[in-house]
Amino acid sequence: MRLRVLAAMSGGVDSAVAAARAAEAGHDVTGVHLALSANPQSHRTGARGCCTIEDSRDARRAADVIGIPFYIWDMAERFQRDVVEDFVSEYAAGRTPNPCLRCNEKIKFEAVLDRALALGFDAVATGHHARLVDGALSRSPDEGKDQSYVLGVLTREQLGHAMFPLGDSTKAQVREEAARRGLMVADKPDSHDICFIADGDTRGFLERRLGTAPGPIVDASGEVVGSHEGAYGFTVGQRKGLHIDRPAPDGRPRYVLSIEPVSNTVTVGPRSALEVTSVETVRPVWNGPVAEPYEPLACTVQLRAHGEVYGCRIQVSGEEVHVALDTPATGVAAGQAAVFYLEDTVIGSATIARAV
Repeated sequence: MRLRVLAAMSGGVDSAVAAARAAEAGHDVTGVHLALSANPQSHRTGARGCCTIEDSRDARRAADVIGIPFYIWDMAERFQRDVVEDFVSEYAAGRTPNPCLRCNEKIKFEAVLDRALALGFDAVATGHHARLVDGALSRSPDEGKDQSYVLGVLTREQLGHAMFPLGDSTKAQVREEAARRGLMVADKPDSHDICFIADGDTRGFLERRLGTAPGPIVDASGEVVGSHEGAYGFTVGQRKGLHIDRPAPDGRPRYVLSIEPVSNTVTVGPRSALEVTSVETVRPVWNGPVAEPYEPLACTVQLRAHGEVYGCRIQVSGEEVHVALDTPATGVAAGQAAVFYLEDTVIGSATIARAV
């Protein structure tokens, strides 16, 4: 079936090859680059981010090689509101957000998809490394590049209008194909870090937005062992940059165990204290091949991007999902997503509220 496809082209190799494959499959493809910054010069160039002027030019050149129409859509205001401001407010509340996940949810598969459907497109194609099998989201065969986790928040309806042409390929295969197609981005390094933090200094970015807020760092007994300039600068499981004045009696390193924004207190302790056996989550999205599980269900869960996968049993109660882990997990942070799988297939996701 020939579809009208809007290919989201970031300027990287994955999205370029995804657009090329969609066009080669016979679809009527139009490329679009999302301008996510009102001042793109402030975003880093090269390998360390995305959304730069360099990226928009790379996307346009790739569209020319493929032979498809190309446009730039200004999404800066929406990105600022739904991703950047959300990022700041989540840290201020003591949680640890995932801005890439939020961008997929609110920008690429909400704002862009809504506009695409209104313009008569049938689907949005992206360069994500994930598969759609009979409409269900599944992992990529390239475990190191699998992005099903950051797509796990999408609804069934959104997945129904999504296209992931790279689903069955590894990253090495994508680069080889890009070279064969004459795409100049074949050897372009992958972007990483947070695209809207130009210098990679997350704590400095948050301090400029939220100001300094000195507070104590305490151990599990409540004893003050150090101080900080803002609880927002920490995340659960963090080891480095704690500025602890009093070392642990046993000499072992300390890790952030919890962040309390109301009292502006950061609690630290040994790595063993990070272990949790159950996780409480909220706002579930059920997007898999089976309906919402009304009975306890044995499955697996991933608790952060590129994190370990744990066996678990989930119990749904309205807008909450209790996750009992088969083995203890560490570094579980409120604000991250819990994505549930049956084998390699996503069945749903929820937002981590607290770990026990």
